[in-house]
Amino acid sequence: MRSRSSTLAGVTVLFTLLALLLPATASATAATAAAPGPPPVLTPHPREMSRIGADVHVPARVRLVVADGVDRPTRELVTSVLRHAGASRIQDGPGPKLTVTVGRITDTRVVRALRAAGGRVPGELPAEGYALAAGHGSVALAGADSDGTYYAAQTLRQLVSGHRTIASVSVADHPLMPLRGVIEGFYGSPWTHAERMDQLAFYGDVKMNTYIYAPKDDPYHREKWREPYPAAKLAELGELVRQATDHHVRFTFAVSPGNSICYSDPADIAALEAKLDAVYDLGVRSFSMPLDDISYTRWNCEADRATYGDPSSQAAAEAQSDLLNAVQKEFLDERADTRPLQMVPTEYGDVTDTAYKRVLRERLDARVEVMWTGTDVVPPHITVADAERVAAVWGRKVFVWDNYPVNDYGQAEGRLLLAPYDAREPGLHRQLSGLVLNPMNQAAASKVALFGGADFAWNDTGYDATRTWEAAARYLAGDGPGAHADRTAATVRSLLAFFDTQHLAPTFGAEPWQSQAPELAARLDRFRTAWEAGHERTALRSLRPYARLLATAPERIRAGVADPGFVADSAPWLDALSLWGSAFERTLDALGARLDGHDAEAARWFAEAAADAKLAGGIRTIPGETRPEGPVRIADGVLDTFIAEAAEAA
Repeated sequence: MRSRSSTLAGVTVLFTLLALLLPATASATAATAAAPGPPPVLTPHPREMSRIGADVHVPARVRLVVADGVDRPTRELVTSVLRHAGASRIQDGPGPKLTVTVGRITDTRVVRALRAAGGRVPGELPAEGYALAAGHGSVALAGADSDGTYYAAQTLRQLVSGHRTIASVSVADHPLMPLRGVIEGFYGSPWTHAERMDQLAFYGDVKMNTYIYAPKDDPYHREKWREPYPAAKLAELGELVRQATDHHVRFTFAVSPGNSICYSDPADIAALEAKLDAVYDLGVRSFSMPLDDISYTRWNCEADRATYGDPSSQAAAEAQSDLLNAVQKEFLDERADTRPLQMVPTEYGDVTDTAYKRVLRERLDARVEVMWTGTDVVPPHITVADAERVAAVWGRKVFVWDNYPVNDYGQAEGRLLLAPYDAREPGLHRQLSGLVLNPMNQAAASKVALFGGADFAWNDTGYDATRTWEAAARYLAGDGPGAHADRTAATVRSLLAFFDTQHLAPTFGAEPWQSQAPELAARLDRFRTAWEAGHERTALRSLRPYARLLATAPERIRAGVADPGFVADSAPWLDALSLWGSAFERTLDALGARLDGHDAEAARWFAEAAADAKLAGGIRTIPGETRPEGPVRIADGVLDTFIAEAAEAA
């Protein structure tokens, strides 16, 4: 043993002397050559991404080369990213040690820059695709088109891994679904103008390209569809169109005349075209006509009975196809730069072939996009087989209107729906023309699920619900250059714990499609198992940190979340969680006191827990914000059950 120790000591001394004799440059080279870490987590998840080498340093001066075809929003985004990364002077002439080149993949200068940075030049880059490389002292962003170049810039934003640092990677990427986004199609209080402006910027961040304006409780969208928008409202719509354009989002204007239209009345057709024309003049080029949630067992005028016969689903389909075809051929085809009409059929939530669907399948213009909510209004899952069947029924790929995380129905009363976007099968992109999510009345809180929808629609084959859920928490926490890592991590932990208490995703039936508080439930199951095995103190010691996390999460979220809208949307639930978290801690205190034989103290802690739980149960949703209103729910069926059972056992 003594001999081996002596040998090891000699080797150590030898390596120490060699290290002292090596020049400083050799040490620097070794550091540079060190294996880089794993690629960063990006949302949406790229189809191809690999590490090139050591991260790229961002000096104070950066050269920005902008090729032809790069629009103002993309140029401004790249400039903003570089400034956040630490560049104080951005110039177009030679001199700086870092050059960033931005342009189209068809530009030879951009291709050379991509290769020089260590990137791969794709043989074919589909629409909205891009290639990006950061390495060897340069960065290159190459888009297949204007959208692709903008998306490359959004990826660059996420690659800024710290002050003066850009992750060194090569990316080749494009979306798998052509239409990806959100339909504001819920009942109840519509979003405010400020919320919509914020949402459109968010959609650009996550590479969504579609926003459908269809709020059910906007009277000019549905009940007063014949009437023109007031000037002030029309001005707001124009601002939204410009905001959408700046973030590479297609603003789709929807009008829903089905409750009162007379299909055979030329005056109604003229009123409809006038409504569409007014927003076309604002820059809208994409239009939708939802005919959902209406009756097709009655006509709105006698002229329709004379034209189409007695009311029936088949007659309704004939009238609807005539209307939709007229809008496509006589309005959209006559105007420049328009996109195919979108529609929501009256039968929108199943895969059953019917007379109604058969008529639309045979008569409807093949270009019209047909929307579908899945196998139910709120489907527990959507499979590739479901999509194949419905494509056969409608005679075309369908455009999914996914009713998640919308919370405007009875089973969602008192809930924020903050579970990850899930139970949609990889491979759906082969059968769908697109995917939009119907969000909650709470716009900012909807971002949690919308993050997942954006990721899935872009790259469903590489989708990971948990990864994207955690990325959504980091986004809300303001993770990025300048953020304090420890504070951000604590905020993310608090957000994920809060999301877990709002994990239940209901359907229109009795069974939810995502369970409530699975993380908390698993911890409570482990607690019960340990307790019943006689390891009571170990059980208490293991559960206390999570109880403390829940109790302090509201304060941490209010202080640490970068999105004030999220805090405002969540206010009643955060108030309730603070009380439920306190009740949780008091219950554990009571169990500990009872173990120690302090029955009076245990009774006092149980009483305090019950009082906190009662106060929490009295907190209600924000009046007028959500339909339906009611008491807010926090990990219901999980945390309240544990607290009640613990007190009863006493």
